[in-house]
Amino acid sequence: MLRKEDFERLSHFRYRLRCFLRDSEDICRQHGLTPLQYQLLLHLKGFAGREWASVGELAERLQAKHHGTVMLIDRCQQLGLVERHPGRDDRRRIEVHLLAKGARLAEQIAERHQPELRHLQDEFGHPGWSELP
Repeated sequence: MLRKEDFERLSHFRYRLRCFLRDSEDICRQHGLTPLQYQLLLHLKGFAGREWASVGELAERLQAKHHGTVMLIDRCQQLGLVERHPGRDDRRRIEVHLLAKGARLAEQIAERHQPELRHLQDEFGHPGWSELP
């Protein structure tokens, strides 16, 4: 059974998460991107082990439907942020690559997130927060 303290911790965590997301949305808009466009760029820049991702991998990272991810990639391609290439091993698989403009925006926006990330790490890094339900 959950205790009052469990609900307090969870409530505070969700509050701080929402504050972070709201600030992130504002930062993205100041750079002329939607939050989803930034997340796409971030996932391409941060994809482990390579410099591109497939549409399916991006859909998973974004927790979005395949067709919605394709539409997002279309818009980012129109803005000159990403480009598509046929897969190296499987030509049916589409690779999405970050272009220089997209990489610059991802870096600028990610840099603006660092102070809040450090603050959250300090706040939630202490032992009492590891017991979140």
